Amino acid sequence: LDWGQKTSSSVEMQSTHSSWRLRNLDDTITLGKSLMEEFPSIDLLFLAGSLGSGKTSLVKGIAIALGIEEPVTSPTFALAQHYQSGRRPLIHLDLYRLEHQKDAQELFFQEEENKLSNSIIIVEWAERLGIPFPEAWKLNLTYIDDEEGRFAQLIPPDKSEINSFT
Repeated sequence: LDWGQKTSSSVEMQSTHSSWRLRNLDDTITLGKSLMEEFPSIDLLFLAGSLGSGKTSLVKGIAIALGIEEPVTSPTFALAQHYQSGRRPLIHLDLYRLEHQKDAQELFFQEEENKLSNSIIIVEWAERLGIPFPEAWKLNLTYIDDEEGRFAQLIPPDKSEINSFT
């Protein structure tokens, strides 16, 4: 994906190098693939967006880029899905059903502690953790409507916050 130009799949830049207009499901999956190509060092990604905004579709694209061949499904009920068949293991968490911060934090830290080296952890509804993670990349997905599709914005880790903790 050329970050500054229109692509054949209609993923377009909007004002910055980290914002995209996604017209359909294919664009959302393409963005996921492109993120791993453009930012291969991402190891913690928080996804924000309402129900149906395309979070799991984005993860499908990331999985494709990692060479994961098994079907990617939403972990809403399972809370965590593990995909280890690709070039990098992928852990996909969904904290939507966890109402208490303590439960969300417990699941997250358990997965982080047990992850394989070089894994990427992707968390939907990360705001339920209730604590800052300045090392996390964040991607906000906003569903506009069927005609306009979605708007995606990638926010890199806050290096100033990371440095303030060291």
